[in-house]
Parts: sequence; structure tokens; C-alpha cells
Amino acid sequence: MAYVPLRGAKGTGFDRVFTNMDYNGGPVMPSNTDYMVLWSPTGVSAYQAGYVSGLRTFFRDLAHDSGGHQNVDSVSAQYNDLTGAFARYQTTFGGALVDTDSYPATECPAAAPVTACLTDAQIQAELEHFVASRGLKTDLSHEYFLLTPPHVETCFSNDPNATPPFGGCSAGEPSNLAFFCAYHENSSLSPLLIYADDPFDATNPLCEDGNNPTGSIAGGEINGGLSHEQNESVSDPLPNDAWTNGAGALQGSEIGDQCVGMFGTPLGTHNGAKFNQVINGHFYWFQEEWSNQTHSCLQRLTPARARPHAKFRVTAGSGLTLNFDARGSSAPGGVAEYVWQFNDAFGAQTIEQTTPTISHTFPSAGAYSVGLTIMANDGTSTGNGGIVTTGQSGITPGFSFGPKHAPAGQPVSFSALGTVSAQPVMTYLWEFGDGTTGSGQSPTHVYRHPGRYTVTLVMFSGVGSAFPGAGAGPVSTKSLTVTG
Repeated sequence: MAYVPLRGAKGTGFDRVFTNMDYNGGPVMPSNTDYMVLWSPTGVSAYQAGYVSGLRTFFRDLAHDSGGHQNVDSVSAQYNDLTGAFARYQTTFGGALVDTDSYPATECPAAAPVTACLTDAQIQAELEHFVASRGLKTDLSHEYFLLTPPHVETCFSNDPNATPPFGGCSAGEPSNLAFFCAYHENSSLSPLLIYADDPFDATNPLCEDGNNPTGSIAGGEINGGLSHEQNESVSDPLPNDAWTNGAGALQGSEIGDQCVGMFGTPLGTHNGAKFNQVINGHFYWFQEEWSNQTHSCLQRLTPARARPHAKFRVTAGSGLTLNFDARGSSAPGGVAEYVWQFNDAFGAQTIEQTTPTISHTFPSAGAYSVGLTIMANDGTSTGNGGIVTTGQSGITPGFSFGPKHAPAGQPVSFSALGTVSAQPVMTYLWEFGDGTTGSGQSPTHVYRHPGRYTVTLVMFSGVGSAFPGAGAGPVSTKSLTVTG
């Protein structure tokens, strides 16, 4: 998972100097429909006045200005995945949903004033249940922002002996446990679900700086982590499997992590406070996001029109060695650097070089998710990748299907890999190309109408470039024809 650290918690070669994001082979969110999930057994009354309405306004404002270059969400639009999709600024607000289920038995510290403490596993289970019970979508275009009322906190685990204790807890816990303000994550349950956890931190100085031009208590929540997680989700929805810093002291950082506390130049004042964002005519103050294109944190960005082209070939060498050749790549003004991520050794950093060919020996036989980032001199970047298998040339398909030309109304059978990057796949997310999704290693699907469909599969076997060697989340696509 990727989290917003507490305020003040900071962190040779082209990429190491500029700490740019590297591509790791996973998916981005080509669009994002955001839902607010208000989990409180007593309903909306548990939230402070103006909190829910202020956040609802924020999400509506983001949706209204979609496609523009005037706010920080435009910075995320420079990042792509191997399917050709870009994390476009295309936001829809799905609405505020109220979950009145009781909280499960507390498994992490809940001494007063904390009234309940939820582990990440408990949050995943509740969101899976809540989303399924309402028939809501679980795919690469929908995200659920869990918002709990004051004094309902979160810890990553229920283990007091972990390092840090309980895996680290939210900022409302005592100082010896406080570790993060918010985080985004994908579930390891099935079906795979993209979500963010934002415990109430709108008045917590560990998370927000007290500058609030919105006139609503919700401004502190947006400042304290919600905007940070929303932007990281579209560029790296399965944390550390798409765009993340793969080298140096900031390895594992995402586009928001490298800009904590960075707000840029204020645009003015409103309600006696500074603002740096104007979204749908409303004034906001929240952090910038990282841009490879400028090697810096930005308030807004018009992405470059001329982009690099990332392309590589794979040939089998001897034993466990594979040879990679990216000479087919190009970039405006020439390629400044080729950055490779092989996801095969715990803690391994990306390999950054100015030459296009490389040989790599994997530690054991099998299929591995690899990523390649091509960077131009100004940092403008494009990613590509795929699954490779030791002893085999070319890209390994993530799945197969049959029959190849199925009649409409007849089932198509799919079969995916069971192991990726030396770890068993925990969960599968299938997008069948007709607006429906599926799960499991070997699903069947019936297409109702003739046509050509592109099937997308994400296989999650663990986190990628923050902790290489702990799995990966590659994305694969194939097209199929359904006959009349």
C-alpha cells in the first residue's frame, strides 16, 4: 500500500538525480469514478458539520473541470501503461454512500479518545461486502474512498510486535503509533477492488497545515491526504506496480510522496487563507504532484505532445538469462535513459543506463513481470513492459482463451497464469471489453453481441518496485472476435 506520511517526514545517473517515476508493468486508471463511502453505524450525524458537504463539493468540482490543465490532477495525465492507456484527467463523482454496518471487534489500539480501530484487512473485507451488496463496479475505473468519523482510526495490521507496531497507525492514534494520514491500496481479496482509506484528519496538525481557503472543515481533509491519494491512485492504482520511484533513497515513492509539504506559489487568498488551486470556481489549498516532464512538483501541467516511444524485444540466452533490446525506442531529441525493472529480487532497484541493450539473469525459472521506462532529456517519459519467461523468447501472454471465434451467446473460456514474479497470483481482475468484469484464474464469459472485444487482465501477486521480489501486478490485453 502507499500512504501519506506525517508532515515533516522526508526523504548519480539521470533518474537518480531527478528522482523520477519509473514504469513497472502494471495498469493505470484511464478514467476514475470516485465514491465517498461514509462508514459510521450512526450515519452521517457522526461527522462534523460541513465535512460531508465540503468533500462532496470537492469531488464534484474535480469532475466539472475534467480534461483541463488548470489543477493538480492534470499532472497525473503524463503517465501511461503498456496497453496504451494514459491516466487521463477524466473524473466522475459516483456519489456519497453511507455504510451503517457495525464496526468489527477492534484488533488495534482503541484507547480514549479513539473509539474504534480498524485494520486494513477489516477495511478490505467491509468494502468488498459493501460494494458487492450494492452491485457497484470493481474495475480499473472505479475507486472507493473510505471516510470514517473522528476518533475511528486505522492500523495496517493487528500485530503489536510488527515494526512499526501494528504496521503503523493513522495520525489520530497516540504519537508512538501515529505513522500515516491516509493511504490507497488494492484489495488482495476477490474481486480486486481499488480503494483509499482516509481516517478523519481535517484538524490534525500532523496531516494538514491549518491553511484552509474553502471555508469548510473538509478543506483540512483534502489538504491532509485525500488529494494526494486520489492522484496517486490514477498513476499507480496497485501500489508500486505502475509508476513509482525505483531507485535511490526514495525508492517506492509515488507522485504524491515526493511532494509532501510542497504547495508551489499561492495564487491568492480567500477566507483569509492562501489558495493554490481554483477548481470549478472554488478555492483550494493542497499539495503538488511529481512530474517526470519537469523533474519537479507541479500545481498543474499541460503534458508534452511529442512523447517517447518505448519498445523492446526479448530473446532467450543461456540458462536463466534473457536478453533485452530497446533499440526500437525513440524520444524527442533522443533517448536520455533506459530504465529497467525486473521484479526478481527483494529490494532490487531499477537499472538505469544510456545504452539500449541489457542481459539479465533471473534467480529461478518462471514468468516475471518487467517494465521499461524511456526518458527524453527533459524527463518526458513513456513506459512499456510485459511478462517474460526464462528460456523463452518474446513476451509471454498473461492468458489464453478459446474458442478463438466464438458465436454470440456461447461461452468463452479464459485461462491465466498462476504464478508471476515468483509469487502465486492472489487475485485476478478481468475486464471483458463489453463493460463487464470477472475474477478467478479460469473464468468463462458469454458475449451477447457480435463484434471485436479487447480483454484486459490484471494479475496481482504482490507489490512491485517498492519491494521487488515480493510479486507484481502486471496488466495484459488480447483481442477476440465474437461472430454472429
